[in-house]
Amino acid sequence: MKRPTQSDVARVAGVSRATVSYVLNEPNNVTISPETRQRVLEAISELDYQPDARAQSLRTGNSKTIGLLIPDIHNPHFWQNVEGIEEETRAAGYDLLFAHSSLDQTREDYCLQALTQRTISGLIIIRAGNSLNPETVEKLLSTGRPIAEFLSQTPGFDSVTGRGYARVTRELMTHLLSLGHKHFAFVHGVALPNLGATRLKTYLSCLQDAGIPAEAAHIERCGTTTEEGYEATIRILKERPQTTAIVVINDLLATGVIRAIYDLGMRVPDDISVASYDDIDSSNYLVPRLTTVRTDAKAEGKLLTRLLLDRLNNPGLEARTVELSARLIIRESTGVAPTFGHEKRQAN
Repeated sequence: MKRPTQSDVARVAGVSRATVSYVLNEPNNVTISPETRQRVLEAISELDYQPDARAQSLRTGNSKTIGLLIPDIHNPHFWQNVEGIEEETRAAGYDLLFAHSSLDQTREDYCLQALTQRTISGLIIIRAGNSLNPETVEKLLSTGRPIAEFLSQTPGFDSVTGRGYARVTRELMTHLLSLGHKHFAFVHGVALPNLGATRLKTYLSCLQDAGIPAEAAHIERCGTTTEEGYEATIRILKERPQTTAIVVINDLLATGVIRAIYDLGMRVPDDISVASYDDIDSSNYLVPRLTTVRTDAKAEGKLLTRLLLDRLNNPGLEARTVELSARLIIRESTGVAPTFGHEKRQAN
């Protein structure tokens, strides 16, 4: 069947096509009587008329669509970001168009270019790296569209940053050291070498301050998947059986770490304590529940979206940066260091 048009609505309502457009778009300089508005709305309902979003965006210059780039579709943390963004955009009457970079710098540049070539009202960028390259920034700014970015502080973009990873990592390490741990490992599974740098640097600094030698602060580098976290842990515990505490760069990898410990015949936290970052939804339902650093990804997404929507409504606003802070959530996966962990594992 032919899709109903504004002309069809006007005919059924007994009004002009322009009146139908006024009812749909509500311009400030036109007043429509309640009776006329009601007739038009009834005709819209009767015909099941749906406005053509593409035509509306061409007329008004506003597509009512927000572009979104995320770095990884496999990590639940970023889907919690998306959940917050989607709730805010939907409440404001916007649709969401998103792409993901697969933790690859080249693909990230491609995705940003593809998004800006679409008819979008603004763009939200959640990235894997620390900063965009200058050429990409110049292209994004040249579009004139509002942009909100997570973690980085690019001039001209609104941004959400902070988290205080140095402070909260120090709290995490103080917690583990107070439990008597002296043999550590850090599972550093990232796509780019500079990611998680603050967490890693603070981890090493805390151990140095505690007088723990470098060989007892082993760093195991791996990829970004749960399986790679699992394999990294197998390597750690076979090569360094004295390890009693493992700090993991994120909760997704920590899931593999805990599974590997159990598959090697040990228990968390009786034999090895595990702590991580992100507090994804599943962290509170693992066995044991995971000690982790909470960064409330959904709230981050909501805040990013509000910054962008504020700029869409008030283009003259100065670029703003909002800082968020993380906090340590102590659960069941960390406990007192085993007194004879090294000897017991060697005997096994």
